[in-house]
Amino acid sequence: MTRSAQETFFRAFHASHPAVTSRCFADARGADGRSSYDLLRDEIAGPGRVLDLACGDGFLLDLLAAAGHEAIGIDLSSTDLALAKQRSAAVAEGRAQHLPFADHAFDACVSHMAFMLMTDVDQVAAELARVLRPGGRLSLVLSGSADGDEARRLFGKLLRETLAGVPEEERLSPLGDKRTRTRAGLDEILAPAGFAPVEWRTEAIDFSGSLDQVWKFFSVTYNLFPMSEAAATALKTAFFAEAPALARTDGSIPFVFQVALASTHTVHKGQ
Repeated sequence: MTRSAQETFFRAFHASHPAVTSRCFADARGADGRSSYDLLRDEIAGPGRVLDLACGDGFLLDLLAAAGHEAIGIDLSSTDLALAKQRSAAVAEGRAQHLPFADHAFDACVSHMAFMLMTDVDQVAAELARVLRPGGRLSLVLSGSADGDEARRLFGKLLRETLAGVPEEERLSPLGDKRTRTRAGLDEILAPAGFAPVEWRTEAIDFSGSLDQVWKFFSVTYNLFPMSEAAATALKTAFFAEAPALARTDGSIPFVFQVALASTHTVHKGQ
């Protein structure tokens, strides 16, 4: 998928699924009771001027503002940005590859579940290094292990089976840069732009719930968006038939989603 085609896809997806990321992730918690948004906020010492890259509907901007930061967001989606403005958030519509901000304008940058989906990610890294002050912090929440737990593996199996039987136009081309899936790969992207070696850890976020609640998470994945209604319905039917076998005694479906939390900072040239 070309850069322009991918960005058109994201705009269309988020126009159809406004605030999808915050609706999925805001209430899910890790072992210490924090959400993935809380984890990201807590990576940034404050107060400071913080850029939220791919800010969506502004949920994280609110958390940053409450922590004392001057938070500014940027996103491709005019639909989500309209929701962010309703929160009185300061936002701009634009591309990560060409940020509309001055050099050294920010003390820190955060990005939640977005960096690993971007095209021209080396250019994104260069832009982030440009708009961050020397020593400025960059913290990212990225999608973790593709294996996940049994619920995610089941959905992945059923998705592959469904996609095998649909026309090419209903299959989503790979998104993002596979180097963002590992610490070494992320260093390969960020180091040439002027960032220190990445601090990397994984966090388990618990999305366990009823069959309907777990399906709600899977139903808004990017892969389902190009599918026909018939194919998506067939996938849901298959999931609802097989997932109850995973249920606990209380009827809930255990579902833990692994995210990676990666943090670094800009360094002076030659360090």
